[in-house]
Amino acid sequence: MMKYYIFLFYLFWGNLFYTQNKITDTLSTLSYKELKSLFDHYYESDNILTTNTIAKKYLQKAKKEKNNTQIAEGYILVQYNQDFPLALKYLDSLDIITKNINGSQYPTRTYLMKGNLYFKYDYLKKALDNYIIGLNYAKENQDEKQTAFANINIAYLNNYLGKYTESTKIFRYYLYNRNKDISESQYNQIRISLINGYIELNKIDSATILIREGLKSTFTSKSKYAAAQYSYFSGYSYLKQKKYSSAVIELLKAYKFFLSIEDNNVNYALYSLGKSYNGLEKKDISIQYFKRLDSNIQKTNITFPELREVYTYLIDYYKEKNDQEKQLYYIDRFLKVDKKLDDQFRYLSTELPKKYDTPNLLEEKENIISALERRKIMLYISVSALLIIISWLAYLYYKSKKTEKQYRKIAHDLVRSVEQSIEAVIVSDPVSDENDNKENKKTEIFVSPDKITKTTPEEISESILKQLENFENKKHYLKKGVTMANLAKNLKTNTAYLSDVINSHKGKNFAAYLNDLRIDYALKQLVQDKKICSYKLSAIAEELGYNTEQSFSIAFKKKTGTTLTIYIKEIENTKEQQ
Repeated sequence: MMKYYIFLFYLFWGNLFYTQNKITDTLSTLSYKELKSLFDHYYESDNILTTNTIAKKYLQKAKKEKNNTQIAEGYILVQYNQDFPLALKYLDSLDIITKNINGSQYPTRTYLMKGNLYFKYDYLKKALDNYIIGLNYAKENQDEKQTAFANINIAYLNNYLGKYTESTKIFRYYLYNRNKDISESQYNQIRISLINGYIELNKIDSATILIREGLKSTFTSKSKYAAAQYSYFSGYSYLKQKKYSSAVIELLKAYKFFLSIEDNNVNYALYSLGKSYNGLEKKDISIQYFKRLDSNIQKTNITFPELREVYTYLIDYYKEKNDQEKQLYYIDRFLKVDKKLDDQFRYLSTELPKKYDTPNLLEEKENIISALERRKIMLYISVSALLIIISWLAYLYYKSKKTEKQYRKIAHDLVRSVEQSIEAVIVSDPVSDENDNKENKKTEIFVSPDKITKTTPEEISESILKQLENFENKKHYLKKGVTMANLAKNLKTNTAYLSDVINSHKGKNFAAYLNDLRIDYALKQLVQDKKICSYKLSAIAEELGYNTEQSFSIAFKKKTGTTLTIYIKEIENTKEQQ
């Protein structure tokens, strides 16, 4: 029942302008933008005479300026509200003028506009053919906007065939996935189409919600036409629910408005009013509405499937009245209308699946195949990436195990070496050991003169070395905050002499000298004192004069070639074996 609403769908399609500019003295002074905005305003107000005047002025201006793009827009505007032959002539001119216009808009737009015109005047075969051609051009140009418009218009044809399940899917999608290309008027027509589908599918609650939304929107748009449409569907919904009195109230509102503007939707109102009065068992009134409907159909030759029911009702009514003349008349009318409906239905029911449904299914099939292929490729990539990651992790694990094994060996040898040095000290003669220590210390302190740098006098070097020996014996290196400066001050010398002596006699810089003393002490103490091994690393670091656990761990590994944790673990393992 929605075929006559479709021509409104393209009213705002294309270069839509929403800004309302102040209109100056005459139409001749207005820009294209202002003229289009003014046209939209009066079209929404159902002012046909004014919109025709504006459209003609738009086209005249474009022709005078030889602006083909605007001439095309002018032809689209002037074809509204014209009878079929003149409207088709304007669209043929649109086809000619847009031959050399670049872009994806044409010829798609022309075919879709022609499809709308044919649909409006009940040439459904040609409407479908033009929609399909337009749809193919839209897909070829990857124009999502015009593809959407083609799909929506074809959904109207599915409505005509009674395929409401299929059509409502399309209408519902575009209603709830609205984009910037769909104007308020188009949005309204999609809502109305969805309402129609819901009513036919007996989804009355869903239809009622949308009718309320629509009526609310008319308060803002102030469109009398839209308000009449919602009144009609409100009445049609009541009719489906067999609430005939309520249906009549709403349907009469719509009927009076459509009649006042000579709109073809008046035929739907007449049909529904006849059905409602029949439900109220007022056959005589019902017959009057059906007869008016037949009179309109004869004038316009615009049909819809429900007419079969109307003529059957008229035939039976006059059969009961024993009026054979009227009975014969309406039988003849039924046969003519039925033949046209049958031709249209047969063509649409054959061509729609072949030209629209099947290509869509094939396209969907290709999309699914492509999606599966992409999924397969992504799976291969993911598996490959996973294998690479697993291989890398395995390599890192192997490397860490190998490194750990090396660290353990170093730690084991280190523990054994420290243990042996401790045992050697215990079994040796104390006096002899003391002499040996003194001898060793002398050897450490009194090196040959050629090893002493020229920058530090010999007597100062010897003094510093003796004091360093005391520094080491008393384990002052375990104190926190030991620096070159404060140590030099304690030794009553300067940093230059101290640094020179440590570098020359110890073979290392101050930082290394301090770290080595601390690490050597740690190695021995950890082996000797079980209690220290149970300390936290931070506590051990603090015990040795380090500010942080991290600085201690770095120094330990640099000195020994293994980690502190593994060294402690190796000490524990050695003790367990003993």
